[in-house]
Amino acid sequence: MNVLLFRPRPDKETIGLQNVMICEPLELEYVSANIEPLGHTCTIVDMIIEKEDVPYFVKMYNPDVVGITGYISHVNIMKRYARETKEVNPDIVTIVAGVHAEVNPEDFVSPYVDYIIRANGIRTFIDILNKLEGKKSTDPERIGNESATGEGDEIDSDKKRTDIVGDAEFADSNDEIECIYVPGKKPPKKDTVFPYLYPDREKVNKYRSKYYYMFHRNCTLIKTSFGCPYNCKFCFCRQIMDDQYFARDLEDIVNELATIPETEIYIVDDDFLVGRERILKFCNLLEERGIEKKYLIYGRADYVAANEDVIKRFKEVGLRAVIVGLESCDSKQLDNYNKRTNVAINEKAVGILKKYDVECYGTFILGLDWTWDDFHALYKWIKKLGLVFVNLQPLTPLRGTDIYEKYKPDFIVREDEYEKWDLAHLVVRPENISVRQYYWYTMVLYYMITANPVSGWYMVKKYGLHDTLKLSFGAMAVNNQYWKKLIEGEKCAKKS
Repeated sequence: MNVLLFRPRPDKETIGLQNVMICEPLELEYVSANIEPLGHTCTIVDMIIEKEDVPYFVKMYNPDVVGITGYISHVNIMKRYARETKEVNPDIVTIVAGVHAEVNPEDFVSPYVDYIIRANGIRTFIDILNKLEGKKSTDPERIGNESATGEGDEIDSDKKRTDIVGDAEFADSNDEIECIYVPGKKPPKKDTVFPYLYPDREKVNKYRSKYYYMFHRNCTLIKTSFGCPYNCKFCFCRQIMDDQYFARDLEDIVNELATIPETEIYIVDDDFLVGRERILKFCNLLEERGIEKKYLIYGRADYVAANEDVIKRFKEVGLRAVIVGLESCDSKQLDNYNKRTNVAINEKAVGILKKYDVECYGTFILGLDWTWDDFHALYKWIKKLGLVFVNLQPLTPLRGTDIYEKYKPDFIVREDEYEKWDLAHLVVRPENISVRQYYWYTMVLYYMITANPVSGWYMVKKYGLHDTLKLSFGAMAVNNQYWKKLIEGEKCAKKS
């Protein structure tokens, strides 16, 4: 079958980190790599970079199947892509997937969406293609070992696909595929082994030079584990894997790294720093294989604080930066978030990273009960730590997290305004200040931390003038979006 895969372009309302980072669509590269050996053809279109619209590409490639992936802020866009696809050719099968679809699949129900992948994305995508060709579902242990012809046992193909017009039809059409969304049914997450072929990164070669993360240019993604072994109350990650966590074999990971020509590697695990012996073994394998890369990872502050020697060793084989969820300068708030850290641990972690010249990208949650005193206290603490790169997010109770029900009565953004659920919009009414004040204080905090001569000179010395200017222009674009929210004030926070 001829398969066309879309990575969506964010809505203009979404406060876009794509202005300071655009990463490759790894999930689509995995799909492509694992369906083409079965005899299918696949094309990936990255709409963040492309200028044409969806009908243009549908007409160009004339696909049998269109797949669309994305996050919560893309829900309306993904459904629009499906509609625009069907308007070109109603016989094209449309499939939507992604982490939001796995946790809240009902948001994607539409007469233009044929299949919503509820779990085990690669295997389920293959199951759908098998069904369309009249073949049996794929044994996950056989994925990557199927013949190039895609031969498989045939099943009764008398059942024809019917368009979705509601939950009843949806159930009738999709019940035979285990991990497709069917109302009232929650399939198990079975991918606790990873038998898949490596991502087909060549599919996005024409976009490759556009992919970067901050100062990490031509950055390539790799995923080495799934889920998270922790249970922070605000976090969406553990909902995706139903609280399960598993990691790929280290030899397999290093084998994949050896196939990647780029030097900058972004390990997109929810938390890569899990297990002391595992990370040390990983470092040893890199050294033994002579693999020289630079790594950007996610890691917890408590791990860094307790394993200084591991950070030192990892630095020796290429660790360049760690994204750390510091979250707060108040230990009580950290307890409320169930972070299992405290301010002293956070300070020790940042100090260790600075000691070994590993960049710390600190992420922080801005409280909904804050006043200017709280914003200013966070600024003083960040200044004390000497952090230059921060991500400031208002507490966002995503549906599926432990805090969702608590804050739902105070939502000021409708839940179907998905483009505003970007972890940058204020979606809950602040308790002690106005919406306009909240955005203003957030902007001021960003200005004080990053838009000052000391931070600017630090970036120029470490990363060069060209990259600093490029990042600054991207940050200005994000800043303009915040100005828009500031000017709108209460108008952008009214229920309709």
